[in-house]
Amino acid sequence: MPETDFADATRKLADLAVGFGANVQPGQIVGVTSYVGKEALTREVARASYERGARWVDVLYFDQWLKRERVARAPEDSLDFVPPWLVDRLRWLSDEHAARVVLTGPHAPTALDGLDPARAGRDLLPYLPESGKVVNARTTNWTVVPGPGRAWAEAVYPDLPGEAAYERLWEAVIHICRIDADDPVAAWEERMGALRAVALRLTKPRFDRIHLHGPGTDLTVGLFPSSRWLAAGFETVDGVHHYPNVPSEEVFTTPDPSRVDGHVTAALPLELYGSMISGIRAEFQSGRAVKIDADVGADALRAAAAKDEGASRLGELALVDRQGRIGPLGTVFYDTLIDENAASHIALGNGYQVGVEDEADAARVNSSSIHVDFMIGRPELEVDGLTAAGERVPLLRGGDWQL
Repeated sequence: MPETDFADATRKLADLAVGFGANVQPGQIVGVTSYVGKEALTREVARASYERGARWVDVLYFDQWLKRERVARAPEDSLDFVPPWLVDRLRWLSDEHAARVVLTGPHAPTALDGLDPARAGRDLLPYLPESGKVVNARTTNWTVVPGPGRAWAEAVYPDLPGEAAYERLWEAVIHICRIDADDPVAAWEERMGALRAVALRLTKPRFDRIHLHGPGTDLTVGLFPSSRWLAAGFETVDGVHHYPNVPSEEVFTTPDPSRVDGHVTAALPLELYGSMISGIRAEFQSGRAVKIDADVGADALRAAAAKDEGASRLGELALVDRQGRIGPLGTVFYDTLIDENAASHIALGNGYQVGVEDEADAARVNSSSIHVDFMIGRPELEVDGLTAAGERVPLLRGGDWQL
C-alpha cells in the first residue's frame, strides 16, 4: 500500500468516527482521548469535528511508557490514584453534553513487559472510574475506533518486517471498519440493521437464563425480567443517535449480576490497558468470580476484579456470529475493541442500564469503576436460551444464529 493511501485511509476513518460513530453535532465540544503515535488520526478527527461545526476539540494524549515508570517505581499505595482533573474533565464533558472519541490499539504493546502484573492491574488509566456513570447517564454521544500504529502492527504480525506489518494492519482496519465500501455509512447501517433484527428476536422470548457451553466453558448467565438485547447503537438524553464501537459485530444484553454460575475459558488474549493477559480461566458462583487464573498476567486481571464490590460480577453478555468481518480473519489484534467483535464475550464490572427496560431492574444493574471485556466465544461454543418454564432454545451453533 503506497504511503499516500495511509493519508486517505486516515481521513476516511476519522470521517466515519466523527460522522457515524460519535455523530458530532454543530456547536458541541468534542473530547478526544488518544495515544502518542496516533497524532495523524487525532488531527483528522479534529478536522472532521470542526467541519461538522464543533465548538472546541479537546485532546488528551496518553503514553504507555510513562505508565511503565509509574508501575515500576511509584509507591504501592498510590497506584489506584487518579488525578482529580482527569475525572473533572470527564464530568465537564458530561455536563456539556459533549461528543467523545476514543482511539484504541496499543501504541506500545511491550511497555509493561517484565513488571509485576498485580501492580499493573491497579492502574487502568486512561479508563476512568466515572466512565460507567457517564455512559449510563447518556449525556454524551461517543465512539471508540482503532488507530493503527507501527508497534501495534509488529505485535499483530510478528513475521512481517515493520513497514509490511503496518501496511497489513491498515488493510485489516480498512476492511473491518468498512471504509473500503463506496459508502461506509450505508454499509454499517445495513450491518446494524441485521444485528438489530437479531436483537429483537433474542429479546422477544424474555429468556430467564443464557447457557454457554463448549471447550473449557460451561456458564449460565441469569437475565433480568426486562433484559433486552441491543446492537451497538445508543441514543443520548438529547436524542442524538451514535455508535459506541466502530467496528461492532455484537448483540449484547445486561445480565443479573447475582445469577452467574459456572466456568469460562477465554478464546483470545486480553489487552488490559497495557497488560497482556492470555489463557484466562474464571469460575463464578452466585454471580461473583470466585477464582481467576491465566497462563500469563493473571494477577493483573485479579487486581482489576478487586477494585470494588461490583468488579468481580458481570455487567455485560455479548454474542457474536460468524457473519462479521473480524472473526473470519483469524487474527488476534490485542485490542479489545476489535477482538471482542470477533468472539462472544462477557464483561466484568459496570453494566449498561440501557440493557434493561424496567426501572426496578435498572436499579439492580451491576455498578463498578471498571468494565473489562474478555472473549470466550469460539466456533465450538454453543449458546442456548432458557425460559422461566425450563424450555431450552438453541441460539448459536457453529457461529450461526438458530432463531
